Amino acid sequence: MARLFGTDGVRGVANADLTPELAYRLGRAAAYVLALGKGNGDGGPPVRIAVGRDTRASGDLLEAALTAGILSVGVSVLHLDVVPTPGVAWLTRTLSCAAGVMISASHNPVDDNGIKFFGPDGFKLRDEFEDAIQAAMEGDAWEQIPRPAGTRVGRVADGRNHVGRYVQFLTETVRSRFDGLKVVMDCAYGAAYRIAPELFRRLGAEVVVLNDRPTGDNINVSCGSTHPEVIQEAVLRHRGEVGLAFDGDADRLIAVDEKGELVDGDHVLAVCARRLKQCGELDGDTVVATVMSNVGLEKSLAAAGISLVRTAVGDRYVMEEMVRGHYVLGGEQSGHVIFLRHSTTGDGILTALQLVDTMVASARPLSELRGMMTTYPQKLVNVRVTDKSRLDGSARVWEAVRRVEERLGDDGRVLVRPSGTEPLVRIMVQGRDPAEVDAAAEQLVDVIREVLGSAGT
Repeated sequence: MARLFGTDGVRGVANADLTPELAYRLGRAAAYVLALGKGNGDGGPPVRIAVGRDTRASGDLLEAALTAGILSVGVSVLHLDVVPTPGVAWLTRTLSCAAGVMISASHNPVDDNGIKFFGPDGFKLRDEFEDAIQAAMEGDAWEQIPRPAGTRVGRVADGRNHVGRYVQFLTETVRSRFDGLKVVMDCAYGAAYRIAPELFRRLGAEVVVLNDRPTGDNINVSCGSTHPEVIQEAVLRHRGEVGLAFDGDADRLIAVDEKGELVDGDHVLAVCARRLKQCGELDGDTVVATVMSNVGLEKSLAAAGISLVRTAVGDRYVMEEMVRGHYVLGGEQSGHVIFLRHSTTGDGILTALQLVDTMVASARPLSELRGMMTTYPQKLVNVRVTDKSRLDGSARVWEAVRRVEERLGDDGRVLVRPSGTEPLVRIMVQGRDPAEVDAAAEQLVDVIREVLGSAGT
């Protein structure tokens, strides 16, 4: 069987690719690998796995199947109901659960769904644990998973009351109150729809809320962090001082300043890194970001005496580097930001709180803080090719890349990499001059098509 787990759990079209049968098998195998033998039957506390979901209609279906699988192994389930992904991670750790599961496809369309696991420490599972779960689902290993009977089967407990603990924790991460601040918020009809407005009102802000009435079929539809034009227009219309747009599972944030200008993950890192350094809380005076982050972030941080460490694309790689280097701040341009002192995963609501807290503490508008970083023009191109496997060994492609980098100088960056799932080569070019960036990208497209073969559009 091909590897089941992708970069963010198991995903697919619900009830087509990600079927209830698959969810059931995942539940049994995960409970066996992650929880069995850690309390049940030995006089210790009952073993339980925390399960949360976003607002997709298919969440009920997959939650029921996954839960049945977990219970069938003799492990209990703590149902958290609708909760942000980082809330599952935090509650898994603080409630001493054997594991946590989030049923969500994040910012993906409503027909998609996913199942993502967290270990007892609140971190995403390492590859070896995912591989062990998949191995337990196959062949003879599947038949070896026990099926206890009678009172030894797992039970379901209502964990919704515990979500208030997560809300309280978030409140305690800020130093300031937000009295008098007008906040416009887009909840993407997703998992943030109750928690985020409540938090900001509790801290004194006037909150204008958009897209906070989920129906099961409207999550991420023309709203949220993937459609920032909605929050941009709303901030200007309501004359807000800051706009906050979350995605479906609330693990990322895209913000907007009072002028309607975007504040992406790179800007958030630039702003919050300075605050942490001033407070003596930026360990190693270092921020971790991916190779996709804008060159403007690197220059902005350098001007403040802060180093930038780059990783491969993906928040799991950012987190791995943060843990390895004992760093406390990292993230992605897409708005997935990790404050490791507070959380073991990206948290959009936490990020929003930290950003607004920095605004209030500085007594400066967000547009001024945003100006700490100049965003350099960037061009992203996906080139469909006939044989992406030849990219690494192509001297002609890499010579073309070298020439472009030389021409752009210290004010530019070039990234060329194969897609992990499609017959594509992805090109990113950054520089000071938009025309030069466009020309450089087109030059690389031409070379790649000639060398690797053009597969059309």
